[in-house]
Amino acid sequence: MPAKFRSGPRLLALCRGDETAMSSWLEEQGKSWILVCCTIIFCGSALYGGAVGFWRAPSQALYTALKMPLLIFLTAGDNALLNGLLAQVLGTGLSFRHSTIVILLSFTLASMILGALSPIVLFLLLNAPPLGSSRHTLGHGITLLSDVAFVAYAGIVANWRLFRFLQRICATSRAGISVFWSWLTVNLLLGSQLSWILRPFIGTPGLPVQFLRDDPFRGNFFDSTIRALLRLFN
Repeated sequence: MPAKFRSGPRLLALCRGDETAMSSWLEEQGKSWILVCCTIIFCGSALYGGAVGFWRAPSQALYTALKMPLLIFLTAGDNALLNGLLAQVLGTGLSFRHSTIVILLSFTLASMILGALSPIVLFLLLNAPPLGSSRHTLGHGITLLSDVAFVAYAGIVANWRLFRFLQRICATSRAGISVFWSWLTVNLLLGSQLSWILRPFIGTPGLPVQFLRDDPFRGNFFDSTIRALLRLFN
């Protein structure tokens, strides 16, 4: 059956975390399903990125809509290498190909969640203090922290949805648990720092709208998030 007719039921199975259905996908040689996953990642993350960047300016919304898929594809590619090695070290029995497919599925599901959250994000940010107001610092803090919360939520839910699937395809249940937590940690650390390098996604008040900052490697994601949290409550 052509991939365009199978994609709907497959996406439903992915959302349900149907490990029986997903197990058969690991041995497929065709590229149609991979292209469907990549298309969903691009569309879902771009929709979310546009909503997040709109608080700063329409041009920032466009930049973020382009950079959000880039961030996810870079994170997925790097994770495929790092997590593939972890899968070997932890004795899961997964090949690099199998672990790469599982990672692609997790980011596909995360992008679907982000796309679904886009209207909520847009509503929240449109009601936050705008850039031109005296409380723009509060608006920026709300935008930054809500973005971190929504992205973390999508990533955790997507990986948790595939938890039973990992347990099913790994050599042992213990190996499945170990690789789940290791992959989740790598996603957090790698994805957050890549997002810092590719900043701005929102845009700091007082700085010009740019596609990339002139000093992308200066500072780190966690320091920026903590400072935004302190500003929000102070």
